[in-house]
Amino acid sequence: MNPSDQFQAIVIGSGQGGNPLCMALARAGIRTAMIERKHVGGTCVNEGCTPTKTMVASARVAYLAKRGADYGVHTGEIRIDMERIRERKRNIVDAFRTRNEVAMEHTSNLELIFGEASFTGAKAVRVRLRDGGERLLTSERIFINAGARPKVPPIDGLKDVAFLDSTSIMELASVPEHLIVLGGGYIGLEFGQMFRRFGSHVTILQSGGQLLAGEDADVAGAVAAILKQDGIEVLLNTRATGVTKEGAKIRVTVSMETSNESRVLDGSHLLVATGRTPNTDSLNISAAGVKINKHGYIQVNSKLETNVPGIFALGDIKGGPAFTHISYDDFRILRTNLIEKGSASTDGRMVPYTLYIDPQLGRIGLTESEARAQNKKVRVARMPMTSVARALETDETRGFMKALVDPSTDQILGAAILGLEGGEIMSILEVAMMGKVPCDALHNATFAHPTLAESLNNLFLNFES
Repeated sequence: MNPSDQFQAIVIGSGQGGNPLCMALARAGIRTAMIERKHVGGTCVNEGCTPTKTMVASARVAYLAKRGADYGVHTGEIRIDMERIRERKRNIVDAFRTRNEVAMEHTSNLELIFGEASFTGAKAVRVRLRDGGERLLTSERIFINAGARPKVPPIDGLKDVAFLDSTSIMELASVPEHLIVLGGGYIGLEFGQMFRRFGSHVTILQSGGQLLAGEDADVAGAVAAILKQDGIEVLLNTRATGVTKEGAKIRVTVSMETSNESRVLDGSHLLVATGRTPNTDSLNISAAGVKINKHGYIQVNSKLETNVPGIFALGDIKGGPAFTHISYDDFRILRTNLIEKGSASTDGRMVPYTLYIDPQLGRIGLTESEARAQNKKVRVARMPMTSVARALETDETRGFMKALVDPSTDQILGAAILGLEGGEIMSILEVAMMGKVPCDALHNATFAHPTLAESLNNLFLNFES
């Protein structure tokens, strides 16, 4: 074995957990290898958060420009330049990716290796190098941050048509005439509203009885109403059963489960947004003896340890909430335990998230459905955005605020903020939950007027009886 191939730590995948982890290990004096198959930065920087939110920003500008007359501002015809939108997106992604790559290259004790990794044993990884050849690396500690990719559902004929996924749709050079979206989750809704604002006719198909299956029915219903108000066709309890190419059109046959009827939809483009699948299938994970579940996700304990000593997993590949901030928190747990000799775990970890439709949906803690299922006694505070001064002043009053409170302690147990900058308001509630600040303290707080935060004064006046 070449000494240059013997490391003290190997990190597979430079996502939002693996990237800072490899640099932290190296800066702690641990000789570390980072193996990256394609692009530094992982899904978030290259195909996820960064590019999508860049394009969401362009869509919001288009939406506001079309609404100019509502504010007394008159503009000319609104034209969408998808090539410019794509260029802006690419430039921001390139800047983020380059910054991360340069930081790695300038970190002592860290070697960045581009290639495809696969286990040959519990302590050994073969890398098929991007530029040809291969290396066999060994280490007592291996960290898997190889992420996930779009899932392709088993629909008759789907693989025979040029469908889009969450990566390829961002490379379109023109606006689709009619975009059919399979899936009513985060990805489908963000892209559906985005392309509607760019000018596409959009149809969203959801197999279940509501959009956003994990949300309360009232929240999901309000989201559906907003999308319909934007001109999006939302079909619930609707399952795609077949896909064919008919000339320039993509034809989708669907089953309407509530009526047992079939319907045919003709679109110019088809986006498949029905979930993601972990990248364990390319890692030869069985050679390391690492256990995975029936869906292919790596099984870990609360300290992110697999069943094999010295092998850890972080980020999307271990299942659970697939959010960038969760992957980054996984890094913090490993840094605390392995470098700082602490004892951090995922136990009790809060999982905030924001859906970047417009208005945003910010979520933290328990949903009302979860609380009821756990037989928790809760008080529900609810207030429409039409009661928020800042929302009225900006003429963006769609949505509502909802918070769950423990009646015996006045502690906030969870919240859903569907409204202007909902993610930012949610974050204030998360901080209150972290500090165990009772809701009455927010009700009586002095917030600057007229901010969105000020709405928390009134939210906790509006408990349902």
